[in-house]
Amino acid sequence: MFYQLYFLPPGVADAELARDARKTIQSMLFAASGDRGDPTAFPKIYMVNRGGGFLDRLPNPDRLPPWLTEPDIDHYTAAFETTGFTGGLNWYRAQDISWELLAPFAGLEVKVPALYMIGDRDVVMSMLRIEPIRLNLIKFVPQIRDLIVLPGCGHWTQQERPQEVNAAMIAFLASLD
Repeated sequence: MFYQLYFLPPGVADAELARDARKTIQSMLFAASGDRGDPTAFPKIYMVNRGGGFLDRLPNPDRLPPWLTEPDIDHYTAAFETTGFTGGLNWYRAQDISWELLAPFAGLEVKVPALYMIGDRDVVMSMLRIEPIRLNLIKFVPQIRDLIVLPGCGHWTQQERPQEVNAAMIAFLASLD
């Protein structure tokens, strides 16, 4: 089952993720990162086995990648132990409402200059590939200035590659008149 469907029933994913917030945070951050390796070489982390849980396919790393520290994990763990995961999961639960509210904007173009960055190991790339992403950007963002694919980078682009992201953003902003 696609992970978003697993997240829909209130209480199910909430309880699973909260059972061990530290392991959940650590596993989710690592599993979607470029440090995990080529996402096509591993079980699809965006799928949930029938009768299983979301975390079943996520590895729990022996050590953290260089861009993620123990104090980072401590911070996120404390926050989610306080609030739980329901707030984040509710974003998925509200998708029908979001689609309804945004319906008047369907098909509109983004008419300002834009920059798009993605890691070549992002799980989104393993689901969609770069060509459909590029074609949609050209269609709906006619002033796209650049599409940058960061080698070895996963889903957490800014955290995994802060120097490259900052340099690209500064160059993009400098290119605006």
